[in-house]
Amino acid sequence: MTTLTPILTKTWDQADSFTLRGYENAGGYQAFRTALGTNPDDLIQAVKDSGLRGRGGAGFPTGLKWGFIPQGDGKPHYLVVNADESEPGTCKDIPLMMANPHVLIEGIIISSFAIRANHAFIYVRGEVLHVIRRLQQAVADAYEAGYLGKNILGSGFDLELVVHSGAGAYICGEETALLDSLEGFRGQPRLKPPFPAVAGLYGGPTVINNVESIASVPGIVANGADWFAAMGTEKSKGFGIFSLSGHVTRPGQYEAPLGITLRELLDMAGGIRNGHRLKFWTPGGSSTPLFTDEHLDVPLDFESVGAAGSMLGTRALQLFDETTCVVRAVLRWSEFYAHESCGKCTPCREGTYWYKQMLKRLEKGEGSEKDLDTLLDLSDNILGRSFCALGDGATSPVTSSIQYFRDEYIQHFEQGGCPFDRAASTAWAGGK
Repeated sequence: MTTLTPILTKTWDQADSFTLRGYENAGGYQAFRTALGTNPDDLIQAVKDSGLRGRGGAGFPTGLKWGFIPQGDGKPHYLVVNADESEPGTCKDIPLMMANPHVLIEGIIISSFAIRANHAFIYVRGEVLHVIRRLQQAVADAYEAGYLGKNILGSGFDLELVVHSGAGAYICGEETALLDSLEGFRGQPRLKPPFPAVAGLYGGPTVINNVESIASVPGIVANGADWFAAMGTEKSKGFGIFSLSGHVTRPGQYEAPLGITLRELLDMAGGIRNGHRLKFWTPGGSSTPLFTDEHLDVPLDFESVGAAGSMLGTRALQLFDETTCVVRAVLRWSEFYAHESCGKCTPCREGTYWYKQMLKRLEKGEGSEKDLDTLLDLSDNILGRSFCALGDGATSPVTSSIQYFRDEYIQHFEQGGCPFDRAASTAWAGGK
């Protein structure tokens, strides 16, 4: 498997890819015309048959999530697109919305029609002002073309779409914290049940999906469920955008079938930067357990990555070569999680704080091997005991780095400091 599948990214290199005319010239806004003439239940079944799983990290079957929405309940239904891309290393949704916002809008129209929702929201992280402006223009153009609003193309279907700017909180990537923020409250996760499909936005049945998940829907409607299911693996069907960053020759977005390996992606990306070798990497962003060069041939699908001890997550492949201090990298991630903890629950609020304090000491060469056991014990008291997945995610780099690089931790306090600082100083003194 060495062939990319440019579908969502197909027109990214075209100057007008983000415009309404550019999208229509590439065949856009045809699938939703087909969808409006289809029974909504059949659309939900088609998404189920395609095998599309959530592209935001959890990998929950999208069609199944849609099917949870109660029908005929007399309540307003809502579709919320989670565009609060905040995971360190994750950078696929922002370029997708910049280069092709209309594929997301078309996906929203189809998805809303399927779940009988007349109101949809795109929740975007507030820092990406350029993306917000592009989305707002695309939505305005779609309204002007008659693709949004009242009685869309004479179908009798109404849909209002709102672009909502978040306030820069990582926790709002958690779906129920996102809903609280969208309602005007402080973004904190809700107790579940009830789940959003029953009582979500404003207490109504709500579907919350990632940008890439919704953007994949027009292709399924246009080409059929079997077309989508033919790509990927048996249980992880379809394609996805793999984000390669870090010490790689050609970082960027690589759209490929699920099940491709990092070795194959690296071949296409020119490998690790010249003169260096891969040391460790994240398969799905910083909240997924680390992999090493031993995992180059693990198929990047939900089941295979899970069986190897990590999670596919958002397919944010951060690559680090042998010049990187793993202790320092884990410290930086832990500082991020401590800063972004909403403080609602004790395990995450206190646990991430102590992660930060202990890792700072270890990175400076202070402490002992007993501190590593304390870190693991601390991780056991966070994992599965925090209110949402932020606490669980914070434990991933800590526990996996000790698993694979325990000797490097020991080397820090045996040498009284970071050995990588000493190596850099020696190289500098030698004129290298």
